[in-house]
Amino acid sequence: MPERLAVLDTSDELAAITHPTRRRVLDALRSPDSAASVARRLGEPRQRINHHVRELAKAGLLVDAGERRKGNFVEQLYEARAHTFVLSPRLTWGNGARLRAIADQVSLQELVEVGERVQRDAAALLDRAAFDGEQVPSAAVAATVRFADAESRAAFLDDYLALTASLIERHAAREGEAYTVALVTYPETQGDG
Repeated sequence: MPERLAVLDTSDELAAITHPTRRRVLDALRSPDSAASVARRLGEPRQRINHHVRELAKAGLLVDAGERRKGNFVEQLYEARAHTFVLSPRLTWGNGARLRAIADQVSLQELVEVGERVQRDAAALLDRAAFDGEQVPSAAVAATVRFADAESRAAFLDDYLALTASLIERHAAREGEAYTVALVTYPETQGDG
């Protein structure tokens, strides 16, 4: 059974998934099938699809899903490792200044982790809507606020945290569907290129 979502964070995985035909192959292999059958469905030569299947399997994006007998032939079946693949932003970071900055600034590390979690969760929820027909209740609020100085920013954050804690305390229940509520604050990046 494939994972619901896989985060890709290696250069081999990135290289494997960036080819447009390979993305079509992954989509076609949301359920177990053979390379030959996928080639027929995609209208592509079997040899070309076999090559892409081998590369996807080598990168760990396809998994062995058994065999199927077809006449005198035995076909190898493959399935996508996950229904959805999300590229980690860390793929482009290298191992230098960004990783040192994140190690030095706990709040910046938290911001990055919240952003990655929102990216993963949004992709998984989108799949539930697209493939399961689910109506997904969600909300997103974004605002740009200007602060006169660091003290004003700190006071705003204290008030915001107090209001958020009060709302959570007032509305949270012991039972029921769990929701993620995230608060992030960071300097606006418009104009950073």
